[in-house]
Amino acid sequence: MNQQLSVSKRNGRKEPLDLDKIHRVITWAAEGLDNVSVSQVELKSHIQFYDGIRTEDIHETIIKAAADLISKDTPDYQYLAARLAVFHLRKKAYGQFEPPHLYDQIVKLVEEKRYDEHLLKDYTREELNELNEYIDHSRDMTFSYAAVKQLEGKYLVQNRVTGEIYESAQFLYILVAASLFSDYDKETRLDYIKRFYDAVSQFKISLPTPIMAGVRTPTRQFSSCVLIECDDSLDSINATSSAIVKYVSQRAGIGVNAGRIRALGSPIRNGEAFHTGCIPFYKHFQTAVKSCSQGGVRGGAATLFYPLWHLEVENLLVLKNNRGVEENRVRHLDYGVQFNKTMYSRLLKDDYITLFSPSDTPGLYDAFFEDQELFEELYTKYEKDESIRKKRIKAIELFSMFAQERASTGRIYLQNVDHCNTHSPFDSKVAPIRQSNLCLEIALPTKPLNNVNDAEGEIALCTLSAFNLGAIKDLSELEELAELAVRALDNLLDFQDYPVPAAHTATMGRRTLGIGVINFAYYLAKNGKKYSDGSANALTHKTFEAIQYYLMKASNELAKERGACPKFNETTYSKGIMPIDTYKKDIDSICDEPLHLDWDALRDSIKEFGMRNSTVSALMPSETSSQISNATNGIEPPRGHISVKASKDGILKQVVPEYEKLKDQYELLWDIPSNDGYLGLVGIMQKFVDQTISANTNYDPTKFEGGKVPMKLLLKDLLTAYKLGVKTLYYHNTRDGAADAQDELKPEAEDDGCEGGACKI
Repeated sequence: MNQQLSVSKRNGRKEPLDLDKIHRVITWAAEGLDNVSVSQVELKSHIQFYDGIRTEDIHETIIKAAADLISKDTPDYQYLAARLAVFHLRKKAYGQFEPPHLYDQIVKLVEEKRYDEHLLKDYTREELNELNEYIDHSRDMTFSYAAVKQLEGKYLVQNRVTGEIYESAQFLYILVAASLFSDYDKETRLDYIKRFYDAVSQFKISLPTPIMAGVRTPTRQFSSCVLIECDDSLDSINATSSAIVKYVSQRAGIGVNAGRIRALGSPIRNGEAFHTGCIPFYKHFQTAVKSCSQGGVRGGAATLFYPLWHLEVENLLVLKNNRGVEENRVRHLDYGVQFNKTMYSRLLKDDYITLFSPSDTPGLYDAFFEDQELFEELYTKYEKDESIRKKRIKAIELFSMFAQERASTGRIYLQNVDHCNTHSPFDSKVAPIRQSNLCLEIALPTKPLNNVNDAEGEIALCTLSAFNLGAIKDLSELEELAELAVRALDNLLDFQDYPVPAAHTATMGRRTLGIGVINFAYYLAKNGKKYSDGSANALTHKTFEAIQYYLMKASNELAKERGACPKFNETTYSKGIMPIDTYKKDIDSICDEPLHLDWDALRDSIKEFGMRNSTVSALMPSETSSQISNATNGIEPPRGHISVKASKDGILKQVVPEYEKLKDQYELLWDIPSNDGYLGLVGIMQKFVDQTISANTNYDPTKFEGGKVPMKLLLKDLLTAYKLGVKTLYYHNTRDGAADAQDELKPEAEDDGCEGGACKI
């Protein structure tokens, strides 16, 4: 019967159905894997054969069957499914399993305007032949299934309208490397390309979405984070909106600082009219953010920042919640609320916080970031000035309102602006930090735009990557990886385009980088350490000391070759001040680990030669890019041994690294009794990290009487974070009763509200 049926090949040809061929492909994919069964995959497939069935449909059914078998007991099905998916992907891209020669691949895709033509102009045929020989396409077989699907969905060069794919992963990696080192001299560049290719294709360095999706294509904008500051004028508001549209369309996540915008009822043109307040302009920014889908790679998203003492704060804090009507809500932005010592002091003293419009209090808004003593002086002075419009509210009431909204939406974030400026690589008097970004890990100077072509303004960009701690056997390896990461990302700053002049101004002047980590949970598990009990404190201190030291050293070495960044004089580094000099000393009470590296020698070298980059480190969430390395997210504990991610192909299951060996060593999120141990680790990391950290707070209502998280606990955690020098807090996660295997969906797929009403305060 089967012999009478035919299949339709990818090229349109028909041939007899051959069940043995299907069996051979699955057997090939299962080779060397533990606890997988070829017959199980075949049984699970339930293929309904019919005459003319497409081979693509057969293959996709088998892939899905293998993926459905992924479990804690049989984690290797994630590799079997991945190999089948790679086989399928290559057939779609090349019409065969074997990839073409690198040179032929480049010529074809340059002609089709899918690869950047510089690849053929910058490299000789001989160089491309040498790189072709170096590529190891067998590394495709080390991906997990979730990784292959993320590559296919987001990173490989493709036609997003038709779904056609034009490359496989090793071409991505080698061409990213070739693009980033194209300006190096011919004697050294192939060596750098090979070393960088090995680091990224063996998952030692993780690259973010804009770099993986964009470098090697004609689209040249690869910064993950864009910080745009808005002034209190219509020209600046319009320029900000225009800049948002340009950057959202090119895959960047946006941070908008709108804290200067005056409050509702403020006089305009000497009282000729009164101001409509912040909300209409926030809606304007929301429209700009949602106007583009970031090239189909990910949805446009932004976080908007304002100070806790803004006169409209009570209305601003509720903008994201599901109550109210469209006119008084702006739900599709996230919000970062800005605090400082004065605000916390008022809470601890059970005192009042006074709310002002920034337009009514000269110098107060700038002092909030630049000079904490001056802020305190002006704030108390304006509180006593009866001619100034103001409102007083009990600090406990305002903090509780913030905590309530943070809990109910999960997406009202926190920035401690004093820590961002006192423990910073920038001199706050000349280059203050006035905002962060979409994911709360970037802290860079900005200046408002007066128009979209205003080159005097500063739009801060940060270009990211991360070290995979799980792939590092010894901290000394970080020296080589730091050199590669710093050089590659620094080259990228010159390689990319700048759609807004203010972004070019800031980037060329400051050359900021943000290199972080992924797979921290696995790193702790394989070292037998826990988040919750302090056992990881010393290891974390040693690790992040090494990371920051080797990154700064790499940037210093690069400065010796290419010169320090032009605005290096606006950094504290230029004065020999290091992160180890300015951190919050309360950290010493939880970790007395000494320093292990020669900071004094590095300090002297930096004072003499400078650094190529004003910043070098930031700890980002790495939600999707960590999947490529089959790693745990950033610094986060996993919610379960199997994480479940949303993708356009449905649900992707991923098992934590070395599950069978280390399952008892992993500390899962909801098993951690409180946020104290985690916040302690974040504080230790922040001692060294020169920007900031995407750090979350997590709550399980079932652990508390009546299923309610006490407000007292929420406020205690905010105070603990502040005391330990934590600069920013990102998500507020609440256990929602779903299965522990469920991991957080990517942010753009999350529910804005609190699932299942679990966040009850």
